[in-house]
Amino acid sequence: MTNEKRRVTKQSYDGPTISPIMERVFFMSDESMSNAMELKVAEIFIEDVSKGLARFDPDDVKALGAVLGDVVEIIGEKKTIARISGIFPEHLGKKLVQIDRNTRDNAGVQIGGTVQIKKAPRQTATAIVLTPLDSGNWWPDENELGYIGKILQGLAVISGDKVNIPLFGGKDRFFSVDGTSPSGPVIINQQTKFKVNKPDYTEAADSRISYEDIGGLERELRSVREMVEIPLRYGEIFDRLGITAPKGLLLYGPPGTGKTLIARAIAGEAKLNFIRINGPEIIQKYYGDSEARLREIFEEATRKAPSVIFIDEIDAIAPKRAEVVGDVEKRVVAQLLALMDGMVSRGHVLVIGATNVPEMIDPALRRPGRFDREIGLSAPNAEGRLAILKIHSRRMPLAPDVDIEQIAQITHGFVGADIEALCKEAGMAAVRRYLPVGAIGNSDRLPVTPEHMQVSREDFLTALREVEPTATRQFFNERSTLKLSDVGGLARIKETLISIVDWPLKYPELFTLGKVSSRGILLSGPSGTGKTLMVKALGGETGLNFIPIGSSMLFSKWLGESEKALHEIFKKAKQSAPTILFFDEIYAIH
Repeated sequence: MTNEKRRVTKQSYDGPTISPIMERVFFMSDESMSNAMELKVAEIFIEDVSKGLARFDPDDVKALGAVLGDVVEIIGEKKTIARISGIFPEHLGKKLVQIDRNTRDNAGVQIGGTVQIKKAPRQTATAIVLTPLDSGNWWPDENELGYIGKILQGLAVISGDKVNIPLFGGKDRFFSVDGTSPSGPVIINQQTKFKVNKPDYTEAADSRISYEDIGGLERELRSVREMVEIPLRYGEIFDRLGITAPKGLLLYGPPGTGKTLIARAIAGEAKLNFIRINGPEIIQKYYGDSEARLREIFEEATRKAPSVIFIDEIDAIAPKRAEVVGDVEKRVVAQLLALMDGMVSRGHVLVIGATNVPEMIDPALRRPGRFDREIGLSAPNAEGRLAILKIHSRRMPLAPDVDIEQIAQITHGFVGADIEALCKEAGMAAVRRYLPVGAIGNSDRLPVTPEHMQVSREDFLTALREVEPTATRQFFNERSTLKLSDVGGLARIKETLISIVDWPLKYPELFTLGKVSSRGILLSGPSGTGKTLMVKALGGETGLNFIPIGSSMLFSKWLGESEKALHEIFKKAKQSAPTILFFDEIYAIH
């Protein structure tokens, strides 16, 4: 026993399904660890989240004497298990193991850390005991226990693991695995029986955001991680190179693109002291209190360094001083400048600001030495939308007729928040289909078992009619149902319009040979010849966002307001691109 590491966990249990577990002990001897393989942890793909997979090199699998589907122990600060799966070609030979957030938490390791891997016995679970970790009134009945079993089927677990179970149309519920039969590593199958214990106390639900919850922002996320993790974890690198670490990072972009989500992911993954403040919360009633509150935040961050201070809606506390009437904002800006310049006293502290109006921030903050880097987040392209759709629909029971790639293609201008709203609305459409209001009655029992519910393609199409892109909601954004086939004649003009508008989107490779797509089209002709109808039909045919602009939206009696309105329209159109801007009766504003 002298060369062994012992961990004891006491867990009482009085349930009928599994023999009482009074003491769980496992040993990690130096001899057993000598047979382990050391690999570096990397994040897994979106499709594999919560599946309990460990992807690594086939050569490493062979060296362990294992095959795909076997169970391995993953040992970091703690111990867990996962099922072996193959790694993708781009990671071959890199000594990596790809695991999701739950597995990383159960093993007590972060992305970039190292773990010991060794083969574990494979046995089937006959019974599992779960205990809820989040406080809530929901309690699974017999049907919902069957749903839990279906969700967890194929998952490899050991006592002490945490698992998350998505409820239909709701948030995840987190459970602790408090007992298994037989003991040791087990795999859940269709015959596994479940028992849910009532906890003596409840913990706060683990609502941390991980890097796997962010889609369509790979390049931006890489830049943010470079700015945050390297300086705060490995500050000696900058001393060796004779340079100073970055002090600040400004994230900007339209609402819903993921600025706050990135900050929350950093807080969840980097294991740093994270202080989040909303801009308006800094402004206090009495003279000097706002500046004092800022100083308190920076002092706390310095004491608990390495730290990240995230200021959401930073434009609210750091507006342009030349355009501010009151003195409070000017003093707060001056105090923030002084604190960000206090590099020596701050220690390892990084400030991240987020705003959707970067032009409103005081220019003094945006120079190098304060906010050293600015990263813009824009509306995702089709590939990014597909990644976001996979994230928000990965826990949804999708019907076979749902084509996620097609939905990604037709959601032009949707940002991450819009896509999340789309998935929620599709889920609600399915709920209305399975559970009409008139069929609810007085019973608390569901008329349909959750495991039989699915979200269909029609549910997503219904949701598309309800959810509009955030960038264009302030305009009258029409979703035309007309098609070019609804317009009689004018065949040559239809072909020309399709080649100008649709081809650059469907066949971008044709425009890489020096041919530039047109930016504007002028339709002319007598009244009643179908100009407006043709444009609306073009919008319906291509599925692009369609924004009609009338002269009343632009004209103003105040000098410069018309130009400002036109600038705002084009800015929003670019944020929700590809978009058709339709100026009817353009001669009225020419």
